[in-house]
Amino acid sequence: MPRKVSYGLDYDEDYGYDYEEVDDYRLDYDADDSGDVPIAREEPSRSTSNVWRCSICTYDNEEGLPACDICGVIRKTHIDVNNAKKTASASLKKDLPTERISTTSEENSNVVTSRGRHVNVIKSEHGSQLDIHASGSREVALEHGTSADEYKHQVLTSSSNSFSDESTNSAQKASSLKPYSHETWMLPEKGESVLTQLNIAIVGHVDSGKSTLSGRLLHLSGRISQKEMHKYEKEAKLQGKGSFAFAWALDESAEERERGITMTVAVAYFDTKKYHVVLLDSPGHKDFVPNMISGAIQADAAVLVIDASVGSFEAGMDGNKGQTREHAQLIRSFGIEQLIVAVNKMDAIEYSKERYELIKRQLGTFLRTSGFKDTSVQWVPMSAITNQNLDANPDDIRFSSWYKGPYLLKAIDSLPPPLRDFSRPLVMPVSDVIRSPSTGQISACGKLESGAMRAGLKVLVMPSGHLGTVKSMEHDSRPCTVARAGDHVAVVLQGVDGSRIIKGGVLCHPDFPISVAKHFELKVLTLEGASPILIGSQVELHIHHAMEAACVKKIISVLDPKTGEEMKKSPRILTPRQRAVIEVVLQGPVCAGEYSNCKALGRVSLRASGRTAAVGFVTRVIED
Repeated sequence: MPRKVSYGLDYDEDYGYDYEEVDDYRLDYDADDSGDVPIAREEPSRSTSNVWRCSICTYDNEEGLPACDICGVIRKTHIDVNNAKKTASASLKKDLPTERISTTSEENSNVVTSRGRHVNVIKSEHGSQLDIHASGSREVALEHGTSADEYKHQVLTSSSNSFSDESTNSAQKASSLKPYSHETWMLPEKGESVLTQLNIAIVGHVDSGKSTLSGRLLHLSGRISQKEMHKYEKEAKLQGKGSFAFAWALDESAEERERGITMTVAVAYFDTKKYHVVLLDSPGHKDFVPNMISGAIQADAAVLVIDASVGSFEAGMDGNKGQTREHAQLIRSFGIEQLIVAVNKMDAIEYSKERYELIKRQLGTFLRTSGFKDTSVQWVPMSAITNQNLDANPDDIRFSSWYKGPYLLKAIDSLPPPLRDFSRPLVMPVSDVIRSPSTGQISACGKLESGAMRAGLKVLVMPSGHLGTVKSMEHDSRPCTVARAGDHVAVVLQGVDGSRIIKGGVLCHPDFPISVAKHFELKVLTLEGASPILIGSQVELHIHHAMEAACVKKIISVLDPKTGEEMKKSPRILTPRQRAVIEVVLQGPVCAGEYSNCKALGRVSLRASGRTAAVGFVTRVIED
């Protein structure tokens, strides 16, 4: 069996060529597929009896080889390697008509091909000559008219083409990403008749009259007809709950009406002189705080409803069971700065000014400690059940004799308009998924935090990563063609399986996908009355509309509450009213983002034992 002959000290066994056993060995030429580069193939002579055995692999090598042809170990016998290389090169040049090339290279250069071959460009008096020696039995010569520099470029670039298709596609995809630029249709229309949309969350302690207030506002604005109100009043009286008639306009489920409490977030719409208001009636019972979070996180402003009755206000301010404190802290952590405190049920205390001032003084102190500014808080005493101070100044002399401030709708109109991110990529957290009983179509409901959407637009469904097309949309229970940042819409997608659309997911721009992870670094504030947080503590993490079980992996540091600087590294425990940086690991991945990039996807709250233990935001998404 003939063996391969190598020249010099370059040895490589990965050639990819086949060699045949023939009687006469000769030198002939083949061409590559393009026919441009001639390939010289030399078939070695028959082996002789003059061999030497490698001390490592015991392979019998030819006498003229300075190293083992198999393992490359240098022969112990002294050999002048340079002379052997020159002799072998001279022998090749004698038998192989190497092409001369025209070059002005000043120095000899060495190029390594993608198959491990070495190509020497040697300066001569007529220019430069290509000296080829390879580890295999085939050598490559340049065609006429190709310069050494060009050949070197071709050889080096050929190795880069050996990358996998996946890497190439990834590079092309990365290079294709361009800075986002919005289109004209994404910007709001300029028109005096178009009202600015304002999302208002109605929050407060259970039985403070939130749903009754919401129903009364819808009735006063004409969203609920008198005929519908007669129906609600009749149904409520039949069940012995006549005072719940306005609440039943939003509490539509049988369980909510039977228990007399709101369990899910009800969405309603009405117009004021300045705003198109989206009303988010949130539950006040402590068992449904996760639902309250899902609703309130969509709001631009909030109405905190207080029951002025003796004992009721104190129950709401109870640190263990009261929801007034917890709701106020949560909405502030969601970035809500504008707050209207609606002191309801003033009729129950005969419109007492002293009681109102007491509530304002005690609650005002707490709101300041929660981060609300006095200039951003409005106080409106009222009575929803008797329609006092809602859409007009109070007409009861006991009330109007001392109160000279704005009524509720006027206070809403005095709120500053919210800022919208129209020019940023589409981001729409999914707050609910609804299946139509008649058509079976699945709608993704939520508020557009940024960007815009219209029928026919391609969107990316996260966290599944599936691409879909917007088939139709509804806004305010009416079909619409365009939705912009701040709008609450129900979107029907096509091209995506309904099981891929989940509550807590996100619809986003295909070129700007949202991060999906389960390991985060958070900056948090532990709340008063909450359980201490230790390393390994099990908590529930709420981020936009997603909820996932989590574990506190590390407590990195405790921060100074005034300066924000690091006070202590790696503490063992976090006590109430402390600011800290921690790491949490979730059981499953969620759509999230750093607070600095997207506030809606970066705000978090941690709950444990049925209470909110800490609030904060994502400072870093850690990839596992």
